[in-house]
Amino acid sequence: MATTRDIRRRIKSVKSTAQITKAMQLVAASKMKKAQEQALSGRHYAELMNKVLVNLQEQADDDSHPLLENRGEGKELVILVSTDKGLCGGLNTNLLKAVFKDHPDASFVTVGSKGRQAVARMKKDLLADFHVTDPVDFTQVKTVSKFVREKFLEGAFTKVTVAFTNYVNTLTQTPCVETLLPVSPLTLGKAKDYESVGIESDADAGEVPDTGYEFEPNASAVFDSIVPQYVDYQIYQMVLESRASEHSSRMVAMKSATDNAESLIKDLSLEYNKLRQAAITNELLEITTASLALE
Repeated sequence: MATTRDIRRRIKSVKSTAQITKAMQLVAASKMKKAQEQALSGRHYAELMNKVLVNLQEQADDDSHPLLENRGEGKELVILVSTDKGLCGGLNTNLLKAVFKDHPDASFVTVGSKGRQAVARMKKDLLADFHVTDPVDFTQVKTVSKFVREKFLEGAFTKVTVAFTNYVNTLTQTPCVETLLPVSPLTLGKAKDYESVGIESDADAGEVPDTGYEFEPNASAVFDSIVPQYVDYQIYQMVLESRASEHSSRMVAMKSATDNAESLIKDLSLEYNKLRQAAITNELLEITTASLALE
């Protein structure tokens, strides 16, 4: 049975832990707000780019650009966007579970140390690892995009997908795997939780860009300019979604840890007071018994 001294030590330890988790909660909340604003501000642009590219592709030949070419079955490359740090709940676990289950034979390019460690632990084919600072820098993401485009154009892979955590709100983040290359209206137009990118809803059906495009000087030159930019921004937006999800999940996890620590401190304090009261009562009984024995 624990003594009052043991309980005092445990209360002190839990209080120290609560101070750390509270500080981490406040830091995550500050970063979360900035990351959410950055992710939300880019969604409309990503949606508009998708609609324009889908409409352009419908009016052009299938071989207008190699990034639009569907090569059928073959080797797959997965861009795995994870976090650099832990203590963010089941964010990375849920994402990695979805990726390794549905893409067991893929090669990987990782963004984030947690993804790199998981790929190495699972003994998967890791081609490259990239570090993206916080807040997210577009020039750093372009490095990832350039590497992936080159691998696809070389013919090393027939399909490129991006695995990231899709930010829905502060309490909800869902793992998501989206096809990036070859660029396809069926893939990139698929509804996502963020703004349903590329899909016409009843509310915005009248806002779809005009499809009467004319290519100048030709379709190939237009796609040479717009498709790489589109790939760059899609990866950038997905990294932003993942970063917003990370800070939101960490803030919620640290708040839960702080609340649990405070609840544990209350329980330990109650137990300590009971033991202390019992010890005082025993001492009074011993004094009373000794006093009666002396009479």
